[in-house]
Parts: sequence; C-alpha cells; structure tokens
Amino acid sequence: MIVKGSKIAFIGTGIMGASMAGHLLKSGAQVTVYSRTRAKAEGLIAAGARWADSTAAATAGAAIVFTIVGYPADVEQVYFGPEGIIARAEVGAILVDATTSDPALAVRIAEAAAARGLVSLDAPVSGGDTGARNATLSIMVGGDETAFRAVKPFFDVMGKAAVRQGGPGAGQHTKMANQIAIAGTLAGAVEAIIYAEKAGLEPRRVLESIGGGAAQSSQLVNMVPRMLDGDFEPGFYSKHFLKDLRIALNSAKAMKVDLPVLAMAEHLFSRMSDEGYAEKGTQALYLLYKRGLI
Repeated sequence: MIVKGSKIAFIGTGIMGASMAGHLLKSGAQVTVYSRTRAKAEGLIAAGARWADSTAAATAGAAIVFTIVGYPADVEQVYFGPEGIIARAEVGAILVDATTSDPALAVRIAEAAAARGLVSLDAPVSGGDTGARNATLSIMVGGDETAFRAVKPFFDVMGKAAVRQGGPGAGQHTKMANQIAIAGTLAGAVEAIIYAEKAGLEPRRVLESIGGGAAQSSQLVNMVPRMLDGDFEPGFYSKHFLKDLRIALNSAKAMKVDLPVLAMAEHLFSRMSDEGYAEKGTQALYLLYKRGLI
C-alpha cells in the first residue's frame, strides 16, 4: 500500500496524535481527522487535513483508520456501538489502534473486526512528544502479518522502528513491558539525582559523569534536565502513565507473576495523582521526592 494518496482516518489529535497525523499528511496521504476537542486539530486542518464531525464520519471511505485516544474506555467508545468504527468502517479497511490499552481489549477488537470483514492491529507507540514530533517512535504491533505489511509504510512515516510482535494483543503486551522498564529507570533516575543533591553535589555535573556510562537511560538523559529546569509540562501525562501501570499490574496478576518494582511504581504514580500532578509530565515524580511525599 502506498502512502501518497491513501485515504486515512485519524481519530485522536492530542500530544502524540497530532504529530503522527501531521507526518502522514506531509507524506501525501489524504487525512481526515476527528477529535473530541476540535481545537486540538486546528493545526492539521490548516495544513490540509479534512475535519469530520464524528468518528463515523471520519471512518467513512478510509482504507486505514488510526486511533490514539486516552483510556481503554475511550477505545471502547470509538470502536464499539452503532456509530463506532467497527460498525461504520468500509469492509476491507485496516483498523490500527495506537492507544496504550488493555491487551484483552485488543483481542476483542480483532475478533469483532474480523466478524465484519475488517482487520485490526494493536500498535501502541513509545517515544513521547519528542518521538512523535521527530517521527522516531518505536511502534509495537500485534495482529495479522499481511495487515502489518500493508501498514508498515505508514508506520515508517511516523516512527523509526515498527516491529510485529505476534497476534492480537501482542503489541499491547510489548508496550506493558516497555512501561515497566520505564517505571524502573525513571524512579532510579529521580532517586539518583535526589541522592546527589543531598550529598551536596551539583546534579548537572553528576549527570555529565553518569549519563554516558552504565547508568545511561533515556529517562536519565532526557528527563532529568527537564526536572532540573523546572519543566514539568507533559510530554507524556502522569495520569496516562498511571493508567498504563495499572493495566500492566492487572495483566501481571492475571498471568500470576509478581512484579514488585511495577507495584512500587503504581503506588508512586497513584500518589502523584493524589497530590495534584496528574496533568503534569512523568518527570514530575521528582517533585514528589523533593516534597518528601514518598
């Protein structure tokens, strides 16, 4: 499938979705967008995207339907029901959900889509606002191999690595593994800087020493400077990270696996929400430590 000229529906134009849809638009795709808040799509509309007043209207005639919304409940809303994507998409369309969501829900979508002559992929992404803007996202895909090959050129427009992990739900399980890894490295990065400050060290100088060694991580190198600059605006919302951690924790319990670092991270981000940091970026975890609220 060729990107240029393809009819694409893109539902969800928030921090991640707007940039992702923008890359498809720049590559010559005919993009129709829908978002619950039209203001979030104005930049895309100005760049040539067509606005639709509903999910059903956006989906009509699209060869591929991309979605990236907030929570599993939002995914349920846009896919199921009489005006949902599954009911209204053209037979033969490929449905691609880039939301980080429940693996079991991805399986349900795949089954419902197949019953209507559609095919679906679960394709959550990692890389945050920077990765979305720079088209360097990592895209983790579950679903049909043929559908993945058809959508791969579109994934390549939006990211640097799109890998099919297996059948329906495999992309979401991979994203859970990703979030568990982030949770541990983010907490470790925050604690390293808190320790350095308490020891009377200059944290930016410490970062020069440990940022390129064995401790190196994206969280340490990219998020710690934001913390030290007092920049806690979301590249990825704390409330969405908490959602992801809870999905991962529930999935782990269903598989009867005990993951104490994941449980600790869920507790920390639950406290973040309680303390009013839900709308801040994940790097605001630093504030929880600074205020002694752990």
